[in-house]
Amino acid sequence: MVEKAEKREQLPLDTVHQAIQNEDLSSLEPIFETLHPAEAALLLESIPSTERQIIWELLYAKIGGEILPHLNDSVRADLIEQMENDQLVAATEGLDTDDLADLIQEMPESVTQQIIESLDEQNRKRLEAVLTYPEDSAGGLMNVDTVTVRADIEVDVVMRYLRRLGTLPETTDNLMVVDREGLYLGTLSLIKLLTSKTDTEISEIMDPSTEAISADSDETDVVRLFEHRDWVSAPVVDQTGKLLGRITIDDIVDLIRDQGDHGFMGMAGLNEEDDVFAPALKSSKRRTIWLGVNLLTALLASWVIGQFGATIEEMVALAILMPVVASMGGIAGSQTLTLVIRAMALGQISRRNARTLLIKEIAVGLINGSIWALVIGLITYFWFGNGALGYVIAAAMIINLSVAAFFGAIIPPLLKQVGADPALAGGVILTTVTDVIGFFVFLGLAAIFLV
Repeated sequence: MVEKAEKREQLPLDTVHQAIQNEDLSSLEPIFETLHPAEAALLLESIPSTERQIIWELLYAKIGGEILPHLNDSVRADLIEQMENDQLVAATEGLDTDDLADLIQEMPESVTQQIIESLDEQNRKRLEAVLTYPEDSAGGLMNVDTVTVRADIEVDVVMRYLRRLGTLPETTDNLMVVDREGLYLGTLSLIKLLTSKTDTEISEIMDPSTEAISADSDETDVVRLFEHRDWVSAPVVDQTGKLLGRITIDDIVDLIRDQGDHGFMGMAGLNEEDDVFAPALKSSKRRTIWLGVNLLTALLASWVIGQFGATIEEMVALAILMPVVASMGGIAGSQTLTLVIRAMALGQISRRNARTLLIKEIAVGLINGSIWALVIGLITYFWFGNGALGYVIAAAMIINLSVAAFFGAIIPPLLKQVGADPALAGGVILTTVTDVIGFFVFLGLAAIFLV
């Protein structure tokens, strides 16, 4: 009978805090050494900055290099800033080329030069190849540590070559097949290699249909390919078709998580790389800007309300019901906005189907607006005993939900077109629109038909 896997224990935060409090720093090193580098990085991020610096002084000499690539940008920058140049050079020894490429761009120029000079010629060329491409491209994601074989040799030759290597790069499910000039031809499955006769030529068992990814491809397109095709790894080529390296599923998982965090945190104007335990003054800077933007939008909505001050004074019920229209519009618009942003991320929206989506969302807004207009109209009538007020708020509800759906559908592509982040700016713009339109329509109709 197969036993269930034991539930993994949570990070030993309490143990670490207790050790620091008791000044038992010698017990911390074994704790971090037993954790996977990614878990050790998460534990380090979960500790207040003052205590983190104390722990880091104990760790960087032995396992600092393994932890650094897994830390978020803000925490890593703070730790790098307090390290000496020789310590930074030592911390990068033995790192994979893709991890080293990510780290080296955040280090002082003097340290960068020392790190490059400390590499042998082969690793230096590998690093330069990765640094040639933007960080958010396939070339920036790739790992150049890959095993290549030629198509014109036999299985026996490949097997002897692999035995001489003694090890394979992590997450290797395929060998890359190239010609004498290094041009990519296809992949060779390790399973196919192990189950084929020794005198079989590689060209007979390779898979030439495995698509290579251009090094210039955007990381979003790369993620989409991995999701759709269930790849574990994929080859990366330059414009001439020459094999440069490969992208592996572990990097894609990290990227998907980062994109999810970005969308989630962006809705609140935050950065997914922010340090949870950063000093209050530092954390307040970014949030202050976002709060300022929201203040301006709130003042705009207040200005609209102010234009109907006389109307509100004559009928107090308007002040009571105003938030209902704006709130319902905000929720309806957010639903459309979220749907469209996700569809854009998955590549589901094009010029041909954008109009169809827009019409569909407006129809949804009209349907939901009509349903809830009937509900709020009846509630208003029985609450205030005013049938005309019920008709006014019902009409305002239909209009605002339809307008909210319209803007929820068009704001993300418009923001993307001008180079802005829909996840970051879309919510603020939409809230402004639904508040302003909601107040204007409701109070405007009330001024015409009720006062």
